[in-house]
Amino acid sequence: MCVPTRTYLTFNNDKPWFSAKHKQLRQAKEDAYRSGDKALYKQAKYTLNREIRVAKSNYSGKLKKQLSRSDSKSVWNGLKAITSYKSPSPSTEASQQLADDLNEFYCRFEKQKTGLTSYTHPDCPTTQPSTPCPSIPPTVSQPALKICEGDVCKVFRKQKIRKAKGPDGVSPACLKACAVQLSSIFTLIFNRSLELCIVPPCFKCSTIIPVPKKPKTTGLNDYRPVALTSVVMKSFERLVLAYLKDITGPLLDPLQFAYQANTSVDDAVNMGLHYILQHLDKPGTYARILFVDFSSAFNTIIPDILQNKLSQLSVPTSICQWITSFLTDRQQLVRLGKLTSGTRTISTGAPQGCVLSPLLFSLYTNDCTSKDPSVKLLKFADDTTVIGLIRDGDESAYRQEVEQLSLWCSRNNLELNTLKTVEMMVDFRRKPPALTPLSIMNNTVAAVDSFRFLGTNISQDLKWDIHIDFIVKKAQQRLYFLRQLKKCNLPQALMTQFYSAVIESVLCSSITVWFWAASKSDIRRLQRTVRTAERIIGVHLPNLQELYISRVKKQAGNIVKDPSHPGHNLFALLPSGRCYRSLSTKTSRHKNSFFPNAISSLNR
Repeated sequence: MCVPTRTYLTFNNDKPWFSAKHKQLRQAKEDAYRSGDKALYKQAKYTLNREIRVAKSNYSGKLKKQLSRSDSKSVWNGLKAITSYKSPSPSTEASQQLADDLNEFYCRFEKQKTGLTSYTHPDCPTTQPSTPCPSIPPTVSQPALKICEGDVCKVFRKQKIRKAKGPDGVSPACLKACAVQLSSIFTLIFNRSLELCIVPPCFKCSTIIPVPKKPKTTGLNDYRPVALTSVVMKSFERLVLAYLKDITGPLLDPLQFAYQANTSVDDAVNMGLHYILQHLDKPGTYARILFVDFSSAFNTIIPDILQNKLSQLSVPTSICQWITSFLTDRQQLVRLGKLTSGTRTISTGAPQGCVLSPLLFSLYTNDCTSKDPSVKLLKFADDTTVIGLIRDGDESAYRQEVEQLSLWCSRNNLELNTLKTVEMMVDFRRKPPALTPLSIMNNTVAAVDSFRFLGTNISQDLKWDIHIDFIVKKAQQRLYFLRQLKKCNLPQALMTQFYSAVIESVLCSSITVWFWAASKSDIRRLQRTVRTAERIIGVHLPNLQELYISRVKKQAGNIVKDPSHPGHNLFALLPSGRCYRSLSTKTSRHKNSFFPNAISSLNR
């Protein structure tokens, strides 16, 4: 019996269910084939196929357990096993010098603090002393906030046990398991801290874990500083956070869309597009959009300036002093693998990892608003966008607001990154003249044709082909994982759940922003991806139009219920009280945007 030179006898050894036993059986099958013994070859082939079926079945059961858990780590470990994924090796070797350099880099704003001029609020005519405001000495008084033991126990019980422990070594699992026993003593500690307006030093220690922003790092700025802080302190912060939100919620800038209920990136993009499209319905108009980039915005907060701003927002003095104590004299070190840097003491910035940091930054920038109605200043955390609604070529208000923004940043220690700050023009006039470039701090701002704004690619012609190209490519790449799940014989219910979480979430990313204005050819490209997933899974999946309508209705319903939302006033009831008044639109691009469609959907 001659041995043919075909490749079907070879077997893929890197399959996760392929073991040493299968390798031996495969070798026995090949030996029997070469010997010419048909009976022996048939028996070896039967044994190998039977063992492969058993191994696949066992592995499929293991994957079902992993993918059925409410644990993202187990799910991704299962996907890594299916696809034989190996984590890439770090592009930069860890060294003691790199750890020390990173710690020095993250403290760079601390050096500049001594050179700051006095803080003067833009709306306050009084002058301030030429030196930074000294911290008010703590005094024992009746605290504005009193924490109950039941609230502490509830926060401890909500700990996620897989989260990392802080520098003090206390793990979330310990707090969760011993919540009843520990809540009484920590309630006393928390209330004493609020009485003295002092945060204990052990609660203010941070271990900075540098996370690369891109696969290949070329400089210190390519590492994002993520702070590991005390788990106990995070629980304390959550209790203070709820109190601060109740006080400052009604006073927050309505155009700050981050860290607020019923607002998201979709609301920010839809609101910005509504301002632009409504303005462009008028003749002789155009818009200039400035996408502002800050350098390490969270690390530049000055506690004394923040304390003044919190006082103006009706936050009690004791809480203001407690927050100042929380942000000053923090001990920080950088951990890079097994190496750690020296410890630095800093009194500038809010660590990226603290529960209070996002709200404190929103309050810090709350007074950064536009005074002119023709200029809109949208904020989503540190992502700031200035929209100039210009008519008859008069750009004075827009340029003045940009200048005021630059002055505000210099007064509040925020550093504008002029190299990454860009501008986009939206002009549909038949013969638009050449526009004068914008300059910030003697640097000309670069003009771009498109920009990725809060996850949505916006182009100057307000068409969506660039954004849809991006999400189609991303969704098709993820279809590979779905095919691998199919090969492992996972049930349809699990594959449908995986599709909804991993692929449909990409296809529906900001769908309320772009779907109705997208071209028919782009919609067909998206729907082809859905049909491909249907063939793989073998079940009917909801089409994108159904998902769009349901999400528009849900988002519109949330806006109607929230009077603080900047788009709430657009939903005005008619005298009958049964329908909402339709928005006046003169162009199809405005008519196909979110708010006109949302009103039409609620009226159906």
